[in-house]
Amino acid sequence: MFALNFYSELYADMLNKGRKTATIRLGDKSDKYRSGQLVWITVGRRFGPRQKLFTAIIDEVDVKPAGDLTAREIEKENPEMRLPEEVMTLLSRIYDHTVTPLDLVTVIHFSPIWDSAAPAKEQDIFERWT
Repeated sequence: MFALNFYSELYADMLNKGRKTATIRLGDKSDKYRSGQLVWITVGRRFGPRQKLFTAIIDEVDVKPAGDLTAREIEKENPEMRLPEEVMTLLSRIYDHTVTPLDLVTVIHFSPIWDSAAPAKEQDIFERWT
């Protein structure tokens, strides 16, 4: 099982409320993540404990230059961002590497999967997504 991990606890709320339904990662990750693949959505620091929020299915994986990101893709990554330059600044901080419009990024779109017998917490999250 693969995981899409988010380092910042700030993302947990957006993920649980369905406001974050994609992630943009630096580089071509199409060999690691594929449409239809099941992943755990987790939050936590690298090499530290992580919390599993839910299981998701990858809906789509797009590889493109960072300068070609659409407003919709950016909004699914972070509803507070609108421009490719904002994403490039964020990725530059995360990866400690200056990201340019020509650098390849991978946009991974995902949707939660809920078990019909899911615990109440998952059912509450599911209701927020629908």
